[in-house]
Amino acid sequence: MKITCVSTSVIPAPTAHSMQLMKVCQALAQLGHKVKLVVPGVSGAGWETLSAHYGLSEHFDIHYIKSHKAYRRYDFALRAIFLARHDQCDLIYTWLLPAAVMALWAGIPIVYEMHDRITGKAAPWFFRRLIGSRKGKRLAVITQALAEIIKQTYHHTAGTLDMVIAPNGVELERYEKLPSPQRARKQLGLPEKMTVVYTGSFYAGRGIELLYTLAGLNPGIQFIWAGGTPESIKIWQDRIITEGLNNIYIQGYINNQMLPLYQSAADILVMPFGQSISGSSGGNSVDICSPMKMFDYLASGRAIMASDLPVLHEVLNERNAVLLPPEEINAWQHALLHLALDSHLRMNLGHQARIDAAKYTWVKREKTILKGISIT
Repeated sequence: MKITCVSTSVIPAPTAHSMQLMKVCQALAQLGHKVKLVVPGVSGAGWETLSAHYGLSEHFDIHYIKSHKAYRRYDFALRAIFLARHDQCDLIYTWLLPAAVMALWAGIPIVYEMHDRITGKAAPWFFRRLIGSRKGKRLAVITQALAEIIKQTYHHTAGTLDMVIAPNGVELERYEKLPSPQRARKQLGLPEKMTVVYTGSFYAGRGIELLYTLAGLNPGIQFIWAGGTPESIKIWQDRIITEGLNNIYIQGYINNQMLPLYQSAADILVMPFGQSISGSSGGNSVDICSPMKMFDYLASGRAIMASDLPVLHEVLNERNAVLLPPEEINAWQHALLHLALDSHLRMNLGHQARIDAAKYTWVKREKTILKGISIT
């Protein structure tokens, strides 16, 4: 098919949404579809830069459209649909609700990917137009928990929805033949000792405060933090210096291309979400999230310590991770010491994690989303 993907994300950007949409576009291209990504802007970085930033191996076209924020991206959505019609595309794949509805009005089948609840003044109106349409549409929803919320909120029409549960994914091939933790640490110039690695943002609810406390309690274990904005990194670096901790290494933002190496340097990978999780655009996704790092962690084949959130049970269990009460430092400290001393347990958890990761490749995800979809 000729697929036009429509998103308001900035390209390139360090945000999770930006990363996710690029992985989706690549997977669609790997399935043999002709993909064009349409985003706001005038021009962007070259493919070589984008490839390193996002860890991409499959090329697809990117088209930039001028947009004015004063129009709340409605002008962008309309121009994107006009472009798609001009290109005679078979399907529009979008994360932008107005674009999905406009595409249906234009007679173009759509996949609308949902990562959050329907919020805002106009969004419920647009969503009712979408689910009320008899034309070709499919919803790709990242978790069963979010799907249940949609069904409960729009129960009178949800029965007619063509909805697919589609968690985020991983490129398994990038995690083939990873070096041992010891060799990975050597390649990265890190000290050789028991290592805990966190990759991701430093936003509220990501558990950075808990990791900082754990580092203070365990001076013999080194903690690698890969991620964060320049502002958040400075805040934590200043605190580390002031309080004299010498076992936390903040690497800052790293290109996605390098992510598997950093994760393979871990003896233990951590995902210490709090009771509330904020994203780059705000909100609280603690009950509906599908963190991309969770699938990367599984593919890394390392022991995982993660917050015991109900939504994470859609992927994690006691065989592939150690699940712990959010924000309860004593429980995390006890589990960390236990894992650090038990190499057999770490190996078993990592082995099962690697097996389970195979269920969640980006290509399998997109194949599932498109399976049986009608474009007539």
